[in-house]
Amino acid sequence: MEALRDEPLWTPAVQRPRSLHEAWELKRTLGEDGIYVAGSTLLRTQWEAGTVSMPKSLIDLRGIEDLADIDEDGGGLSIGALADLSQCRRSAALGQTAPAVQEAVRCIAAPAVRNLATIGGNIAAGYGDCLPALLVCDAELAVFDGKFLNRRRVEEWLADRWSGALPPEEILTGLWLAPPAGPSGSRRIEIFRKVGRREAFTPSLVTVAIGCFIDSKGRLSGVKIAAGGGSGRPQRLDIAEAVLEGAHIGPELLASVYEAVISQFETYGDPFATVEYKKKTAGNLIVAELWKALEGNAGK
Repeated sequence: MEALRDEPLWTPAVQRPRSLHEAWELKRTLGEDGIYVAGSTLLRTQWEAGTVSMPKSLIDLRGIEDLADIDEDGGGLSIGALADLSQCRRSAALGQTAPAVQEAVRCIAAPAVRNLATIGGNIAAGYGDCLPALLVCDAELAVFDGKFLNRRRVEEWLADRWSGALPPEEILTGLWLAPPAGPSGSRRIEIFRKVGRREAFTPSLVTVAIGCFIDSKGRLSGVKIAAGGGSGRPQRLDIAEAVLEGAHIGPELLASVYEAVISQFETYGDPFATVEYKKKTAGNLIVAELWKALEGNAGK
């Protein structure tokens, strides 16, 4: 870190492409000397902390049309990568389509930051708080590869992002969400919870998300559980999912879910919390939210 602080300071050149093709070509030409930016809130924090170097060029994507729109289309919801978090927080369509994603956005940073930060930037970081919620909603990401716009499942994209397999020129242009369909007579449960060092406006230590359907007898289906937090990799917890799929929620089952979560959740220790603390916190959050769902179902 000290080496980064000792580097000479300069003002990066700002490139303002007007199209995805132009932005992609700029990145291919500049290589590591250029990075894509929009709100730049995370990058600014990293530069000020001295954890990353200031690049020579910023490729500002804000001049590209239609990347900040939120549109209902074909039974789903399309969100441009440059839609800011405040815009997503206010979207009634997002709240109806993917309430866990909207709750995740609501919990990120302070209002002044949300007015600048984009949902695309939160995703592109590879560990943003909205990613566990996107994992349980079966979201798809729209990416531009220099020639075509393609859709990719969030889980597949994350695997490439963390393995270093993503082409550096690739541009995240948005995401697609569609309301999941469940068995007749069931209701949808979608939950996002975050634990930080303080109640609000603080980086997360642990984030969890749950998406499933529950019928009148308390039987679960379509179970998806994800966890993340801090700068750790967001991940699906398929062992816990398998414990719950087709089962009825009860105390003994929840004990098995807790054990599955703490055995599978891969995280890291930091000055504020140990690995064991984060694992147990994730397990407790998931079990507590499932128990609330059971109580809510009993009253229906």
